[in-house]
Amino acid sequence: MITVAMSTVIRADRSRVWRALTEPAEVAAWDESVIGAVDPPPDYPQPGQHVRWRARLGEVPLILHDRPLEVVPGTKLRAKIELGLFRFDETYTLAAAPPDETGTPRTRLAMRLVAANSLPVVGGVLEPTAVTKLATSLVDGALKALRAWCEAHP
Repeated sequence: MITVAMSTVIRADRSRVWRALTEPAEVAAWDESVIGAVDPPPDYPQPGQHVRWRARLGEVPLILHDRPLEVVPGTKLRAKIELGLFRFDETYTLAAAPPDETGTPRTRLAMRLVAANSLPVVGGVLEPTAVTKLATSLVDGALKALRAWCEAHP
C-alpha cells in the first residue's frame, strides 16, 4: 500500500473548514476536479452513504464514488473513494491551531490517502512510483485549494 499524508494550517476556524469539506456546493467550488454532486443526501456525510460526484481526472470526465466510512463532525472525515480506476481511502482530520498574530483562529487540516501499490491502466499498470506521484498531487492540490477557498470565503 502507498500512503501519502500532508497537512496545512488554514486561517479559519474548524467549523468553517468542516463546512467546506462537507457542503456539496462548497466542495464543487474549491475542488477543481469536482464538477458537482449528482445525488447528495441532505444529511451528507454519514457513514454508509454512497454519493456520486461528476468529476474529471485531467480532461477525462468521470463519476467519483464517495462512501463515507467514519464521520466525527468538525474533527474527522474518512471515506472510500473511487475515481475511475483509482481507488483509495481518504481521511481528513481537523484540529485547532494557535491563532495567528492578529488573533484570527486557525485550523490544522491533515489529509491522508492510502492507495494500492499499482493501478491498472489500458495496456498495463502504473507502478508504485507513478501511483505515489498521482496520490501526492491529489493530496497537495486538495489541501492548497481548500486552504485558499476557506481563507478567501470566511
